[in-house]
Amino acid sequence: MPERITANLPARSFDLTGRFYRALGFRVAFRDRGWMILTRGSLELEFFPHPTLEPADSWFSACVRVDDVDALFGSWGALALPTEGIPRLVMPTDDASGFRIGVLVDPDGSLLRCLTELP
Repeated sequence: MPERITANLPARSFDLTGRFYRALGFRVAFRDRGWMILTRGSLELEFFPHPTLEPADSWFSACVRVDDVDALFGSWGALALPTEGIPRLVMPTDDASGFRIGVLVDPDGSLLRCLTELP
């Protein structure tokens, strides 16, 4: 198995979090009372229960590095998520850091910075 690190993010409800991410193309790879793992191809997100989390106060985040952030957001854009508030989807733009970056904030307030290195 190749070495890797996966994001560990909070979920107020595994049912709600699972439904949100299933609409984004993820599937449940593992779930019990204390842990849930969702996968979408080679992408993997892990969740722990945090029933008292206030989404607006969340500081949880992860960087999701992909080969083509525009293709990823093209499929997610069909869900018509808002561009403000929680949850939200902000389409990718070129950043001075040398990456094309799009933003997904899930219903629990976790920020996923999805990025592709610019040529």
